[in-house]
Amino acid sequence: MAEEQAQSAAEQQFGIQRIYIRDVSFESPMGASVFKGQFSPQIKVDLNTGHEEVEEDIYEVVLSVTVTASLEDKVAFLIEVQQAGLFHIGGFEGEQLRQVLAMACPNVLFPYAREAIDDLAVRGTFPPLMLQPVNFEALYRQAVEQQAQKVN
Repeated sequence: MAEEQAQSAAEQQFGIQRIYIRDVSFESPMGASVFKGQFSPQIKVDLNTGHEEVEEDIYEVVLSVTVTASLEDKVAFLIEVQQAGLFHIGGFEGEQLRQVLAMACPNVLFPYAREAIDDLAVRGTFPPLMLQPVNFEALYRQAVEQQAQKVN
């Protein structure tokens, strides 16, 4: 049994082939009026992940991050980034594969998305926006629990 597990682990492969921005958007709907007065926005961050097998053992994983900065009831700026990567993932099946796609890949992509978001905010002449680290394992576990509750 232990020999079987060791052989299975030796056959598992995880590699990064490419990391790229799939889509990016910056909007400042208030225009120049956003710069009048005190700038103390409410920041809302939405995360989503998705994946698709593009070839055998090659997966495109997309981490979508939307940051909305609001002043009272108006949107000061909106940044949307779809950070993507091509990953070679072999030897994983079932739950292990789902975990790699939902936890390991987004963990690789998040620093790139965070940097892109920070850069876009600064280029819009807003203060730097360094997003806090994300625990993708906890998010995955929460999603699994929610899915189980829907089934029951």
